[in-house]
Amino acid sequence: MVNKVVVFWFRRDLRLEDNVGLYNALKSKSKVLPVFIFDEEILESLPKDDARVSFIYQTLSVLDETLKTEGSSLLVKKGNPIEVWKELLLTFNITAVYANKDYEPYAIKRDTKVKEFLKSNSIDFYSYKDQVVFEEDEVVKNDGLPYTIYTPYKNKWLQNFNAEVDLKEFAITFSDFHKLTTVLPSLESIGFNESPIKVKPYNLSSLQNYDEVRDFPFIDKTSYLSPYFRFGLVSARKMVQFALKTNAIFLNELIWREFFMQILFHFPKVVTNNFKQKYDVVPWRNNEAEFKKWCKGETGYPMVDAGMRQLNKTGYMHNRVRMITAGFLCKHLLIDWRWGEAYFAEKLLDYELSANNGNWQWAAGTGCDAAPYFRVFNPEAQLKKFDKDLLYIRKWVEDFDELTYPQPMVEHKLARERAIATYKKALN
Repeated sequence: MVNKVVVFWFRRDLRLEDNVGLYNALKSKSKVLPVFIFDEEILESLPKDDARVSFIYQTLSVLDETLKTEGSSLLVKKGNPIEVWKELLLTFNITAVYANKDYEPYAIKRDTKVKEFLKSNSIDFYSYKDQVVFEEDEVVKNDGLPYTIYTPYKNKWLQNFNAEVDLKEFAITFSDFHKLTTVLPSLESIGFNESPIKVKPYNLSSLQNYDEVRDFPFIDKTSYLSPYFRFGLVSARKMVQFALKTNAIFLNELIWREFFMQILFHFPKVVTNNFKQKYDVVPWRNNEAEFKKWCKGETGYPMVDAGMRQLNKTGYMHNRVRMITAGFLCKHLLIDWRWGEAYFAEKLLDYELSANNGNWQWAAGTGCDAAPYFRVFNPEAQLKKFDKDLLYIRKWVEDFDELTYPQPMVEHKLARERAIATYKKALN
């Protein structure tokens, strides 16, 4: 068995720079063995050409190549995490494991099991705040309870924020990695094929005037940052630092991200239940044929259809269009937000449980700080306001000018009245 090592366990932090857990592992007196585990419990529900798995694999390849230039490499395993750790303990003399915290319900459950297993083998498990500026209990009301409304949360977030402390950078030293030569397993050996859908390079320059262009999908000034943020290729601290220098609206979006993450942590029931319990009585229509039309982008509402076709083809959807498509499903079709949330979870390259759940419940009116049930977006008015020259529409709805393009599947005025009446009757 080799000399003593500590393990740094990569998860949602696939970068070497400004990585808190990795920084602390490298500060220990032992050499650091970098490990990534493809968790079978997560993988088993994904399609075999899932674009996010391809993106993670490509990222791991880059990490491995970087580490190889310094005489080390990345150890990549696949399986049930506990079984993988049992195997690692037979191979390496591990004295401690370092990782960055993950706040999602499944991750908390997994990490608790791993921590208990390691403890039974006299191995310490150290976890650190990394993917947020403020974690679950750091921005709370004066009575210690979590905020459920965004604006007071944002105000307390800003009040607590101290750039000198909260944006401290964590530089690493390569000399402290364990000398190891491994061969990265192929994507196929993990059980996946390379996806035809690719993650685009991100471009921070588009965030300079984020507030001016963010609502217009045809401009295509999206930064494409979100998948990189989701899997931790960029640091939350670096992004907040960038936002402070460039755009207050972008900073608000970063705070929204942390707001939804703490909502999920404090109220894990939202994964499958309405945040507002009183909405449990809303009688969703849940028409499967109508849901399929929405999924395919065949509703007859061009803005909805363009968004859904963009999502299906690329794994991306513009933020303004996400609100329109989600609102249409919940209000116009009276289909349970959970159906739409699950579809987005399958398709979005930047899928993150807390944000996806929070935004879908916002659209349905069932969530914290949600849009009121009587607010029903008019997709035609949204089209005239945000894509009046039909540039976004014609890019994604190839048959828009053809006779084959469907008529609206439901009339807006009728759908709006039906939605309001349904919600009102259920809630009163």
